[in-house]
Amino acid sequence: MYERRKLTPLGTVILTFVISLFAIADAMAFFAIERPRDEIGGTIRAVIEGKSVYFPTLKSDISASIEGDLAQVTIVQTFLNPTQVPLNASYLFPLNKDAAVHFMQMEIGDERITAVIKKKVEARATYEKAKGAGKTAALLNQHRPNMFTQELANLMPGKPVKVTLKYAMAVPRIDGAYELVVPLVVGPRFIPTVKPTPRLVREEQPMPPVKSGEWSFGKAPKYPKVSGLHIPDVINKDRVSIQIDLKAAFPLKQVHSATHLLLIEGDGRQKKLTLAAKRTIDNRDFVLRYELAGRRVAAGLLAHKDQRGDFFSLLVEPPKAPLEKDITPREMVFVLDTSGSMSGQPMEASKTFMRHAINSLRSRDYFRVIRFSSDTGEFSSSPVQATMLNKLAGIKYVNSLMAGGGTYIPAAIERAFAAPQQRDTLRIVTFLSDGYIGNEARVLNLIAQKIGEARIYAFGVGTSVNRYLLSQMARKGRGFARFIDPTEDVNEVAIELAARLEAPLLTDIEVDWGTLKAADITPSQIPDLFKGDSLRLMAKSSQPLEAGSTHTVILKGMSNGRKASMPLTLTIPQNLEEQTSALPLLWARTRIADHMRDLMSPQQMRIGGETDAKLTQLVTKLGLDYSLMSQWTSFVAVSEKISNKQPETTVDAQVPLNQVKGVSEHAYKKKPAAQPTPGRLPVQHKALMIKQPSPTRIVALNGLVGSGQNFGFAGSSAPEPHTIGAMILLVLMMVSAMAWNRRTNR
Repeated sequence: MYERRKLTPLGTVILTFVISLFAIADAMAFFAIERPRDEIGGTIRAVIEGKSVYFPTLKSDISASIEGDLAQVTIVQTFLNPTQVPLNASYLFPLNKDAAVHFMQMEIGDERITAVIKKKVEARATYEKAKGAGKTAALLNQHRPNMFTQELANLMPGKPVKVTLKYAMAVPRIDGAYELVVPLVVGPRFIPTVKPTPRLVREEQPMPPVKSGEWSFGKAPKYPKVSGLHIPDVINKDRVSIQIDLKAAFPLKQVHSATHLLLIEGDGRQKKLTLAAKRTIDNRDFVLRYELAGRRVAAGLLAHKDQRGDFFSLLVEPPKAPLEKDITPREMVFVLDTSGSMSGQPMEASKTFMRHAINSLRSRDYFRVIRFSSDTGEFSSSPVQATMLNKLAGIKYVNSLMAGGGTYIPAAIERAFAAPQQRDTLRIVTFLSDGYIGNEARVLNLIAQKIGEARIYAFGVGTSVNRYLLSQMARKGRGFARFIDPTEDVNEVAIELAARLEAPLLTDIEVDWGTLKAADITPSQIPDLFKGDSLRLMAKSSQPLEAGSTHTVILKGMSNGRKASMPLTLTIPQNLEEQTSALPLLWARTRIADHMRDLMSPQQMRIGGETDAKLTQLVTKLGLDYSLMSQWTSFVAVSEKISNKQPETTVDAQVPLNQVKGVSEHAYKKKPAAQPTPGRLPVQHKALMIKQPSPTRIVALNGLVGSGQNFGFAGSSAPEPHTIGAMILLVLMMVSAMAWNRRTNR
């Protein structure tokens, strides 16, 4: 017979706690049961801060047709009003930064309206007139080359409206493979309302202000509500589908996506790709990479003829990499974003990259490490040689960094170029950030002033970063942009990317077009060529192209300080009218990008020296002539029918966005998170710390710096209601158990 023993008070408490944990798990499982959702996606109504808010719903179907390295992409957005009242809907969404958006169509029932391109002001007037008349209308506006809004007037209850967008783009070759990026969500943006004027502690003079001549993008949209922060988590997790048809002249290999699982069908030269899960949530970018098995060629020619003229394109590959002994020593300036939006996974991914990057430095190299958020700090105020001791100290400094505060990029750029460059080195500024800012023009303008002979390598850290800003930083800095997904195993990626921190293989590139009469060549400033990349040059011929004719073109440049040249014999393709119909669109879109880059440079540094007004005129004309979206042209479509007899009572509503995967709630809050504490510095490397700037606020992308409209973001770290209930239940059970235990042990 077993002797019955009483539990000790401590044992009773432990037993009660274990039982309570099972009760909590059951309660959380009950509350986690997914509620039925609308088949289109989205949420119908939510109570936010005591107000009833209506949301239109959305699903997006994306299809792409790729031939070699040219892509035609179609996006079908289906909007539905599940409420009982008419809505004026708006949707903030991203497109590829290089997308040439050339078509929009609106479909309501059996009515299809092809949108027309107009000047932005005229398109807005047309839309507002239709809106006031009770007609369903659609207006597409570009706010950045990668950020758009779709507005729908008089979206009636229960009547879906389809909006179809089409764009063309060249798929770039990056690190040896072609990479198609389909952005799916716009991340938050930070804009300082007052320009910070930090001072170095050891210097009483303020840092020099940025000179006049900066260009601003103008009014941008208010950021929508975000699922997970403001509204019940009932946005359809499966509101995006993706299908890609991939064809090539050579066998395709290494076709894969690191961001989404794919089903791949087809043979060696033609494949059909779909999402393995059929549909997905729009909280991260879709990235596809593929390689062609054919022999690499030095250059290739494409051409097209239509009523707009004769166009041709030259694809150039870089020369072979130099030997180790011929490589120029580098001065590596690492600039790390430690703002609040980098909290968690992005910060850890940045540190992983930095550890590998510092370890990979050669003994002849020099380096600095700068961190920035609402202020800036530095591992060393001057370059230090990459000795083993200094590298270990640099890694220790990186490991000590914490994320918090706002994103003040200009101060970091000023600091990166403030110190004199080490003699006989190539200065490479390596910039790590998610790019979540709204003052892109100020940043790019400052880089244009400071870059000199240096290079900027921009590394985007995140699942849906501001690729436009980072790629343009690299373009202004004659470098490259690469991207790190912090939700994946970043160790292998960090090793590979750290190895990319080499000098370009071909610089100062020029082309002698010979008998090819090239006009309006784009890009107007030819970037450097790096290992594994390629460069596409486009031009409009000043005389008709003759099919089958041959021409000799000579490429010139500098390779590791030595003059390099390569003659190419090129043949104009047959059937010019049928060849590469997207080429005129790509040429016009790249010309627009050239003009916009000039607008974000001081006038004295612009290639053609044009005024702001002249460049605005050139961009607008290209948009109208080639039916392209731009900063000053928009698509508008208006139904012939009056669908809403009381348009004055229509409710304004926004399609909510999902929180970007891997991005902390700190990025969405009104107030910046607590400021980071700089790491302890080695005695031999004292940093010049910058004082805290004046308080700032985060602005909804709704105008210029200082417009004063706050983000409507307010995250909370409080537990969910069912979690609170379970915690209360746990406390009551423990108190009861302890009381019972005291009674039984008297």
